[in-house]
Amino acid sequence: MIRYTLMCDKDHDFEGWFPGIEACDKQLSAGLVSCPDCNSTKVRKALMAPAVATKKQDSAMDKRQVAMAAQQAVMAKLREHVENNFEHVGDRFPEEARRIHYGETEKRDIYGEASVEEARELVEEGVEIAPLPGPTRTDA
Repeated sequence: MIRYTLMCDKDHDFEGWFPGIEACDKQLSAGLVSCPDCNSTKVRKALMAPAVATKKQDSAMDKRQVAMAAQQAVMAKLREHVENNFEHVGDRFPEEARRIHYGETEKRDIYGEASVEEARELVEEGVEIAPLPGPTRTDA
């Protein structure tokens, strides 16, 4: 596992863990890495100093890295499943979710965008929603 310091086009820096150099480069070029501050997918590797660790630290770090990589893979698979099998309703998500919840339209699996306030209102109304992990789809 390799840890990189990453930076988005708005100069927010954060770290990311990858199984190797090729995986990092591939995910960055495909826009699969997003900034946790602004959700931008225009992300690049930042300059960083090498870290030297002891064997004991390496072992603990390896376990954390493997766990983090596994978690990221599960989240990516979940997002891929939703994007491939659910109807994308874009910014109409709050309205469509309500219509489905109140039986005004057929029940179906949807996904889209909602502000934090809109999501809070849906939850308060009892509409079952969940956030979708990972960067927002740009080709839909």
